[in-house]
Amino acid sequence: MSVSWSSCCRNLGKTIKALHLHLHLRPRGSSLYRRHIQSSSPSSYSMADLKSTFLNVYSVLKSDLLNDPAFEFTDESRLWVERMLDYNVRGGKLNRGLSVVDSFKLLKEGKDLTEQEVFLSSALGWCIEWLQAYFLVLDDIMDNSVTRRGQPCWFRVPKVGMVAINDGILLRNHIHRILKKHFRDKPYYVDLVDLFNEVELQTACGQMIDLITTFEGEKDLSKYSLSIHRRIVQYKTAYYSFYLPVACALLMAGENLEKHVDVKNVLVDMGIYFQVQDDYLDCFADPETLGKIGTDIEDFKCSWLVVKALERCSEEQTKTLYENYGKPDPSNVAKVKDLYKELDLEGVFMEYESKSYEKLTGVIEAHESKAIQAVLKSFLAKIYKRQK
Repeated sequence: MSVSWSSCCRNLGKTIKALHLHLHLRPRGSSLYRRHIQSSSPSSYSMADLKSTFLNVYSVLKSDLLNDPAFEFTDESRLWVERMLDYNVRGGKLNRGLSVVDSFKLLKEGKDLTEQEVFLSSALGWCIEWLQAYFLVLDDIMDNSVTRRGQPCWFRVPKVGMVAINDGILLRNHIHRILKKHFRDKPYYVDLVDLFNEVELQTACGQMIDLITTFEGEKDLSKYSLSIHRRIVQYKTAYYSFYLPVACALLMAGENLEKHVDVKNVLVDMGIYFQVQDDYLDCFADPETLGKIGTDIEDFKCSWLVVKALERCSEEQTKTLYENYGKPDPSNVAKVKDLYKELDLEGVFMEYESKSYEKLTGVIEAHESKAIQAVLKSFLAKIYKRQK
């Protein structure tokens, strides 16, 4: 049975009213109320409430897709798509999707969201989660990966195999079915479609740069540079992970994206800073804290660390790096890590992080809109000095 938008809104009513009551318990003029609205990290109550509501919207969107009149489902095909969606779309941390709702709330500057606004901002958040799932399903096949999010990659699940390629195509097409059903009558619908198409293209181009920088069997560190690293990260990660959630919220708020190029630039820079952190943590973080064992050295990744090492190495150190980088033997990995310590790459990263934070903060605080400042500060607060 199809789950309708209206029934979803009725089911969400108690949740949203509880959030509204939670906000109204604080007098509107009080400093407590202002701090609650302007906080870069909402209270645990609000975040739990938001995630619960967000997950309810997923059920509605999934039902829409499983009952899409464009295709006559059989029981078998409907069960396949439902299982595929639950395995690949719901399984992540949902940070990108939740950021749309969080950003839209901040752009509203403390005004309560209507049930429709909660639903629509959540639906756009889920479109980003669908996009992420589409990228990851295909990326795992290209990389011949084994696990994703603590479970086998979708293509490695028994009886899936290369059917996963078609599943990736389905995931991509689902995004536009969601947009058409729920946003077709909105004045910003065409801008939304254009936004998702452009970001998808940018991400695919970033993946291309990553793949062709080092072909299988052609490991050549001379191809790696800071500019190549930046281009890969900018296109493969920053646009869809940082810019897209805020751009969706801005469109919902009635803004023209062409007037917010400065916001895009800040978010792209934030995305690059985020990836540099990832590269640093992959090598230097405690695996228990990080939740995984880093393998960038073994996998011959174009990491910020190896690029900075190449900039700072003596001739002898460069030779050591070339002889050991990209080899899976623990002794080779240990030699690379020892070299990183000799070059004080931990100190180089700390300096980079401090300067990046100072630069980003300065640009954000110079923005004329306090609401947009709040959105950008919320993103920066989530990643600054993170440990995982």
